[in-house]
Amino acid sequence: MTLLQVSGLDVHYGDFQALYSMDLTVAEGETLAVIGANGAGKSTLLKAIAGLVAPSAGEISFDGTSVTTLAAHKRVPLGIALTPEGRRIFKSLTVEENLLVGAHAKRKGPWNLARVYEAFPLVADRKDRVGTNLSGGEQQAAAIGRALMSNPRLLLLDEVSLGLAPVVIEQIYAALPAITSQGTTVLVVEQDVNQSMKVADRVQCMLEGRTVLEGAPADLTRDQIASAYFGI
Repeated sequence: MTLLQVSGLDVHYGDFQALYSMDLTVAEGETLAVIGANGAGKSTLLKAIAGLVAPSAGEISFDGTSVTTLAAHKRVPLGIALTPEGRRIFKSLTVEENLLVGAHAKRKGPWNLARVYEAFPLVADRKDRVGTNLSGGEQQAAAIGRALMSNPRLLLLDEVSLGLAPVVIEQIYAALPAITSQGTTVLVVEQDVNQSMKVADRVQCMLEGRTVLEGAPADLTRDQIASAYFGI
């Protein structure tokens, strides 16, 4: 069953066009990785799906219903949650208080404090620490946990590995099976091709606001991905 359908999406920032007739489909229960270099339009795509930027053309459908013009705060109760680039946790709040903010939508589902702490031991160990005293990896784990507390059907992860040490990236990605096992569909955008290939059912590569390659990781060669990624 198709959970998310993006069709012919254009997005502009003033005179600059970031997305060109973008198409994307995510099936329920699937993990789709959208990869591409910095500036490819990946984060803009997630912001449009989450309702943070308005498309100038095209359609976004969630569970068969158009959400193209729906405000961002009205998409969360439908089951769309974004972990933004840069994490954006509330630095004056403790980790646990940040998580409870994510539960504001009051959607029913499997995710609660205990389940988040189980999936992210890093978060559990620092639940009483305020945001200003967290490392980048701790902030990232807390931001993902906060999104999960809304019990999303679709979890949008923007640049999970950006600026993090490899060992921390491995710890965070190790939690993905626990997330998908609860029925959560995941759309992750990444510059890190290796991590994307490990976790995704399908990979979609973007270049300058357009899709240039897509397929199952097992069906794509490294040369194909490199050519698409760098526009060679």
